[in-house]
Formats: sequence, C-alpha cells, structure tokens
Amino acid sequence: MDRVTYTIGRLLQMVPTLIGITVLTFLLIHLIPGDPVLVILDIRATPESVAALTKKLGLDKPLWVQFLYFIRNIFRGELGNSLVYRVPVMQLVKNRLPITIFIVIYSVIMSVVLTVPISFLAALKKDTLIDQVIRGVGTTLLSVPAFWVGIVLLLVLSVKFDLFPIGSVGEDFLGNLYYLFLPSFTIALRRTAVLTRNLRDGIIKILSVDYVDFARAKGLRERLVLTRHVLRNAMISTVTLLGLQLGWAVGGSVIIESVFGLPGIGYTMVQSIFARDYPAVQGLTLIFGILVSVIYLLTDIVYSFLDPRVTL
Repeated sequence: MDRVTYTIGRLLQMVPTLIGITVLTFLLIHLIPGDPVLVILDIRATPESVAALTKKLGLDKPLWVQFLYFIRNIFRGELGNSLVYRVPVMQLVKNRLPITIFIVIYSVIMSVVLTVPISFLAALKKDTLIDQVIRGVGTTLLSVPAFWVGIVLLLVLSVKFDLFPIGSVGEDFLGNLYYLFLPSFTIALRRTAVLTRNLRDGIIKILSVDYVDFARAKGLRERLVLTRHVLRNAMISTVTLLGLQLGWAVGGSVIIESVFGLPGIGYTMVQSIFARDYPAVQGLTLIFGILVSVIYLLTDIVYSFLDPRVTL
C-alpha cells in the first residue's frame, strides 16, 4: 500500500510540473526572433496580407488570450500546423517521435550492458592497471563533447570503412538496430562513462559490508554473492543517476540526430528553430518536457522497488 500511495503522490507532483512546462513553453517561444507570419508569406508578404494572416492565426490577441487558446488546443490534441513542413505538428510528432524514443532506449540498453561488467571489472581490480585504464577512458569520454565523438565515429566507421549507413533508418526493428547503432552508441558512450564511475564506487563500498562477508561465509557461490547482494544494493544510486542520464539523453538526441541526419524530433526541432517555425518549436518543446517528466517519474517508481524505504 505504501508503494501505491507513493506512486499516486508522484503522479500528483507531476501536475504542477506539467503546468510549469506548459507556461514556460508558451512564453519562451515568443522570445524567438522573427515573425512567423512573414515566414509563412515569404515573398508574398504585404501589409494587407500580414495583417490578415496575423488576425487569422490569433497573433493579434493579447498574450493571455493566446495562452488560453494554446491550452484549449492541447486538450484537443492539437499543437498547430508546422509553417515549414505544412502538416499538423502532432503528425510530425507521431511520425518522428518513435525514432527518437528508439535511439534513447537503445542507448540506455547499451549503457547498462556496458556499465555493469566494466564496473565490476574496475571494482574487483581496484587500483590496478585495468582499473586505471577504465577510469582514464571514462574521464576522456566525459571531457569531449558528444557531437565530436559522433563525428569521429561517423567519419571512421561510416565514411572510411563503410560499416554503417548515414542519415537513414531501418524498415523494421532489426533494421533499426543496425541503422541506428552509431547514434545510439554515441549517446551510450558518455552515459556509460558517468554510470561506471558511480557503480564502481558503489560496488567497492558494498563489497566491504558485513552481510557480504556473511553471505560468503554461508558458502554462497561468488556469482550469487555479486548479483544478489552486491549488484542490487550498489545499483540503488546508479538507477537514480540512470534516470537523470536518460533525461539528458532525450535532450542530447537533438544534437546527435543533427550530426547523423536522422529524422527524429530532435533534428526536426533544430530545423524548426532555424526556420523560425513557431508552432513546431512550441509543440516539440512541450513534447520534450513531457517526455523527460515521464522518464523521471518512472525512475522514481523503479527506485522504490530497489529501495522500499523511499515509500515510507
């Protein structure tokens, strides 16, 4: 029952967060330089046509009235029409969000698969050459921008050796595993560097506690000791950090998708900003905010299973 109450409480806490995201999205978008009406009309812009279209789009209304229209459209599932792509923003989201979600989930799975064995290796070989190399590589990955790593991987593995395609996605799940490997791996490398440092320290700390020695004294096999007693307890703080990294991965997809030319919502966001596509930027920013909030909610729920004390 405590976990149900905790989950309901976290859901209620999301309400003011989502309201804040909506307000900030609406207000910040008005700071983008340029007039969306002039973007739509382009060379056809005349004082009369600008005034007519401004009235049609409701941009002549006071800001608070425009905000009410914005909220009404959100409840209707409408985010306006893209000025550049000439389609509803929700259609852009439906077509391109799955690519971004696939990249983020793919990168997280890669990070976990890499982090656990590397962290165990570094912790069990503490202060040896292996540990020093792992920590040194992690520090290097944290020191260089993710987009630079992506460009290097693209030039070496795609351009020079022609191992992976550029700027396209697969036609099915297995195709996406291949086509989206490089961008996902680029995001995963930085996430792995952060998570490995945290999990390594957690494993070293847990290995020295009494219940681990007791488990070994009972005759449990070392593999069971490491998985049941060490890994689960060491993962508690790492899961929280993984949730934060997952949120950052969503934001990082904006740059990575642009580097690899992938038609996700991150790439679409960048193109919309440069084109001053007012409705698209507004709608995609809102989607990004909601997506990150949901990720943090799921992280807290998973954390409650690892450490039941948070539900008290």
